[in-house]
Amino acid sequence: MRYGIGFKLGLLLASFSLVAMGIVGYYAYASGRAALLAAAQRDLLTATQVLGRNFQANIDAVARDTLLLASLPASAVIVGGRENEAAGDDKNRLTDVFAAMMAVHPEYFQVRLIGVDQHGRELVRLDRDRDKLLPVLAADLQEKAHYPYVFNTLKLGRGQVYLSDITINHEEGAHAGLHKPTVRVAAPVLADNGKVRGLIVINLDLNGLFDRLKSDLPNAYQLYLSNHWGDYLIHPNPAEAFGFDQGRRIFIQEVFEPVAALINGKSASVVTTIEAAQQTASGLVAAFVRIPFGGSIEKHFVILGLSQPHENVVRATSILGWKTVQMILGLAVLAALLAALVSRAVTRPLRRMAGAMSLFSKEQVVRDLPADRKDEVGLLASSLNDMQNIIVANMRDLNESRQALEHLAQHDCLTGLPNRALFDDRLRQAVSQARRDKNHMALLFVDLDEFKDINDTCGHHVGDLLLSAAAKRMQACVRNADTVGRLGGDEFVVLLTHVEMDQDAVQVAEKICNALGQPFDLDGRSLRIGASIGVALYPAHGSDELALSRSADAAMYLAKESGGNRVRLFGA
Repeated sequence: MRYGIGFKLGLLLASFSLVAMGIVGYYAYASGRAALLAAAQRDLLTATQVLGRNFQANIDAVARDTLLLASLPASAVIVGGRENEAAGDDKNRLTDVFAAMMAVHPEYFQVRLIGVDQHGRELVRLDRDRDKLLPVLAADLQEKAHYPYVFNTLKLGRGQVYLSDITINHEEGAHAGLHKPTVRVAAPVLADNGKVRGLIVINLDLNGLFDRLKSDLPNAYQLYLSNHWGDYLIHPNPAEAFGFDQGRRIFIQEVFEPVAALINGKSASVVTTIEAAQQTASGLVAAFVRIPFGGSIEKHFVILGLSQPHENVVRATSILGWKTVQMILGLAVLAALLAALVSRAVTRPLRRMAGAMSLFSKEQVVRDLPADRKDEVGLLASSLNDMQNIIVANMRDLNESRQALEHLAQHDCLTGLPNRALFDDRLRQAVSQARRDKNHMALLFVDLDEFKDINDTCGHHVGDLLLSAAAKRMQACVRNADTVGRLGGDEFVVLLTHVEMDQDAVQVAEKICNALGQPFDLDGRSLRIGASIGVALYPAHGSDELALSRSADAAMYLAKESGGNRVRLFGA
């Protein structure tokens, strides 16, 4: 092998020159960088959307917990106002329920039952203090009627939930939640008379919730959350969050301008890139989504976003760019050395092989290729020859397998008879043909008597042998144009086409009944069964296949109820 195909192909490719390779390299680099950035933005938006759905799902779960607590009988009894020993027991039980729920949900830092009396005085309260749950004594319970989450919740009906805005918790007494971002989820509690007499309130630790939700995200991802005005509620720099609580307003749309479309309701999600001069030394790639939050009347929402450093996204493209330059320079030198050696001899056999493959793909005609060459072209031609022969053989095997599968799909695997689908199709065709030609035909329903007893006593193996033998005897009793099928179990059907007289169908049925009544020698045993056969005639007993089948089935059941081992013509 004096000159290999790789050597000749290298000569051909080298002729494109340095300019062509430079253009290709540049566009490869630019396209790779753009694709990488687009993929990063897409992944970031997907992660943001998933985080948003998880956030909504968690808020919904808190709402369900609130409704559950509000529906407890103890809650209704306590807000009813009865102060006795039983009411004290109810408060203890409700405190235990609060404790169990807060143990399962570490993001709950306070659960309360508040009544309408005494200016919205707390009736039961459980606070979280680090890892401890602290029931609040009666003397320390506070009046809360002046808070919006109280008087707004008391306006709701059964099954409704109030969701507060996200604020800093300034209520005294919430040990773990004091001065932390919180969401209050509340539901009304109805007394026995159906009137709203109180409410259940769950204070949710917003930071703890998001720390848990974003635990599976990459460490480089940073979280943003704003209210419907654009005020930061969560920011990578805590000093930027809740500026309105400190007398200053810091808006997310001032840094991420496309977020204004979310606040104005013009879009549900945005993806943006912030250059280094605008934000940080490395820039940011960020994605934001608008999430409904709060009641349907206010139509409030929050803006949730994730970002990652721009440098993390494009770092791989810098390496790609340098490698591309090195590759172009190397190929340029190689092109200058090998361009003069390009030969048309390389393309001639390749063109011949392409033509042979095209002919094979269109007409499956196998054409021998020049496999006698001693280079890569000869090796390729030999491989293509083998491939053509293998494909032809595989196609032949596939056709055979398809035919076998079609047979299995339409025939009973035990007896080889047509199954229900194939028999129904033949029955439909036979009825159509008989209607068109104004001929008569018959349908027989055959049920084997005592088969279940033989199957139970002798085993399924013998039962299968009996079914196969019975199928052969029935086939021997009918013409080639007729069809014997198995519906399942010990139920068979027989389709008799072109019946001249009604008695002919009955005679065939009796022939089948007599054949099945003869002893069966199976597995060293002599077994006897009978057959109950119902006969229905077209068009006398049914003008379509459904009516005909019902008539034959009804006749078969009458034969069985009459003692079995007999033939019964429908209506006779």
